[in-house]
Amino acid sequence: MNEKMLIKNLYDLDKTIAKPLLEKLDYPWEALPKIKDFIIELGKTLDPEIYEQRGENIWVAKSATVYPSAHLGGPLIICEDAEVRHCAFIRGCAIVGKGAVVGNSTELKNSILFDGVQVPHYNYIGDSILGYKSHTGAGTITSNLKSDKSLVTVNCDNEKIETGVKKFGAMLGDHVEVGCNSVLNPGSVIGRNTNIYPLSFVRGYVEANSIYKRLGEIADKIL
Repeated sequence: MNEKMLIKNLYDLDKTIAKPLLEKLDYPWEALPKIKDFIIELGKTLDPEIYEQRGENIWVAKSATVYPSAHLGGPLIICEDAEVRHCAFIRGCAIVGKGAVVGNSTELKNSILFDGVQVPHYNYIGDSILGYKSHTGAGTITSNLKSDKSLVTVNCDNEKIETGVKKFGAMLGDHVEVGCNSVLNPGSVIGRNTNIYPLSFVRGYVEANSIYKRLGEIADKIL
């Protein structure tokens, strides 16, 4: 088992409503096939004083801001004080955490956004889990399907880890910053507190507390 990519080493589970799902698993990608059913069951238990149901399996916190032009597809939970901006396209099987931002023309599907996450401008976030207060710059894409449609593996320390899933975007640890117009290829896992330069092409595991400049050039972050 690769310790670096365990859920406990990537995320603070107290910063997501999805804690009951994630705390039972080892690797974050193990949650991807379970998100839909988890949302449906969790939604039934949400406090009606805090959440309102806006359609089949769609729950939106009353304190959240959802612009009229946004598309909300279920199953979906939008938590307190979140913001879903103009023309956002949420296709379903998504959790938007407290205070999170889903920006204009951003597409979101089968993903968990922890509290405070920002995907604010022209992003595609699919089959991904974004940790507490992580941020993707404008135009960042999580590429979630290999061109040959084979199962995704994650490269880490010269080892290929089998995930058993065909669709796998990116797992971003807490406080990750991704620069504008970057592509996170299938099987990208980025450790906590790491910065990704703009226009980056990322694949496999990127160490926590680092600065990814380009493929093969990664510097330690001075903390």
